Amino acid sequence: MVEADWVSRFADEVIAEAERRAPGKPIVCASGLSPSGPIHLGNLREVMTPHLVADEIKRRGVACEHILSWDDYDRLRRVPAGIDQSWTEHIGKPLSAVPAPPGSDHLNWAEHFKAPLVTALAELGIEVRAISQTEMYTSGAYRDQILLAMRERATIDGILGRYRTKKKTAVKTDDEDEAAAAEGSGAAEEEDGTVAAGYFPYKPYCPVCNTDLTTVTAYDDETTVLSFTCACGHAHTVPLTEYNHGKLVWKVDWPMRWAYEGVVFEPSGVDHTSPGSSFVVGSQIIRPVFGAEPPIGPMYAFVGVSGMAKMSSSKGGVPIPADALRIMEPPLLRWLYARRRPNQAFKVAFDQEIQRLYDEWDSLERKIPAGTAAPADVTSHARAVETAAGRLPLTAKVVPYRTLASVVDVTTGDAEQTLRILRDLDPSDPVTSLDEVRPRLDCAQHWVTTQVPADQRTQVRAEPDVALLTSLGPAEAESLRLLLDGLDSHWSLDGLTTLVYGVPKTQLGLPLDTRPTPELKVAQRTFFALLYKLLVGRDTGPRLPTLLLAVGADRVRKLLSA
Repeated sequence: MVEADWVSRFADEVIAEAERRAPGKPIVCASGLSPSGPIHLGNLREVMTPHLVADEIKRRGVACEHILSWDDYDRLRRVPAGIDQSWTEHIGKPLSAVPAPPGSDHLNWAEHFKAPLVTALAELGIEVRAISQTEMYTSGAYRDQILLAMRERATIDGILGRYRTKKKTAVKTDDEDEAAAAEGSGAAEEEDGTVAAGYFPYKPYCPVCNTDLTTVTAYDDETTVLSFTCACGHAHTVPLTEYNHGKLVWKVDWPMRWAYEGVVFEPSGVDHTSPGSSFVVGSQIIRPVFGAEPPIGPMYAFVGVSGMAKMSSSKGGVPIPADALRIMEPPLLRWLYARRRPNQAFKVAFDQEIQRLYDEWDSLERKIPAGTAAPADVTSHARAVETAAGRLPLTAKVVPYRTLASVVDVTTGDAEQTLRILRDLDPSDPVTSLDEVRPRLDCAQHWVTTQVPADQRTQVRAEPDVALLTSLGPAEAESLRLLLDGLDSHWSLDGLTTLVYGVPKTQLGLPLDTRPTPELKVAQRTFFALLYKLLVGRDTGPRLPTLLLAVGADRVRKLLSA
């Protein structure tokens, strides 16, 4: 039986709420994303949270659908860093009408930024029904809802008016990542529809220049005739019953869609939950205007990246899910989101921390069959490795990520040398093919080549450091002799671990099973530093047992002998 966790508790609430609202109907969980720029790992929480809840509902045999609404009919607000700034000429156009960035093979701006996430979601086992807001608005699917909102504009204006004079509440936190999240998304900053002629919740795109640099000047409820001007100098008068080139302003658009799709569960970011923000205002608009109820759902906290500043898709250069999936397997990335409650901030490791993360994962995978894992850990692991549709692929033979990283670092990815080293790790259960350790091996190799600075990469000496070798004292020379004498009989990862830690014990006259003491630790550190200097020319490097295997016995003897 699965231990109750935040996912199962939300599933309980959603099922009960759905039964109250519309007994017997499939439950709708929702996500919404704007493809205005790179869709980063913080945005992934917008999809992962309802996915996990919807998946739990499906596991229970209850009909449930997870919709992903692409806000590709939103205006282009700014051009992200790294994109040719000449694209500023397209600001104000629908994202689906903006040309794709230079060099892209996609049809438009929106499709360019959608594509990597669509691929990543498939790898992560996340099934959604995608809804293009461009298609919905331009097809006239929302016509009745738009006309209703225009008729009820006084009601909407009254609700919005309660917040227009209120200052936005600042997020008080010492964490710069969490504080930066309060800046919000582009949609959250959108104008609410107030113009000189009054309040109008509909924002038309100009049929001439295709931007929303328009101002509504009049609207007739009887005939639905809409008049508006544009900054490009053109004026237009059109019947709204026939005009499909515009959209509701965001704070009205969101509750309209909740009602249209029958959404029961949708989380929202911190920028949408402060007083006067989209979720709060939308929750008050939906009942009197659209005759429905707002979804239930948590506020989710910020997701950062180890060693990097706040992720902002408008600034460019931020890691996206596809980047994370190049350095870690899909179940690992799912696990990061599943084991933390939505209101808990966390960071995705792109630095050395990824090695510790994998160690933690491997430890958990050993504890589960042994029955020693905590129930909550068993549950989060289950959500990471499997969905209602089936299990996700994982590497067949487990070799520590840090070991694989060290090996590909030393061999620079040479397949023959990599297989030789991996075969020697455990002679009793040797790796016989690199496919056995994929995709983890490929993840580790990509991490080393893209995330480890060049000056931290391992370069094994081509020739012995004769000057250093001839300057060694008797104790240091003896330590090298003890190591070399034991190489053949200890040639495995475990054997070499025993050997390199054991040489200082032998020199101190201690049994090999001696527990570490301050004196012993100093002796071991001194010995390790000597080996690193002789092998790679610096004081530190990959774990010595792995390094020795990677260098090979013959080359080790050459580099450690005067």
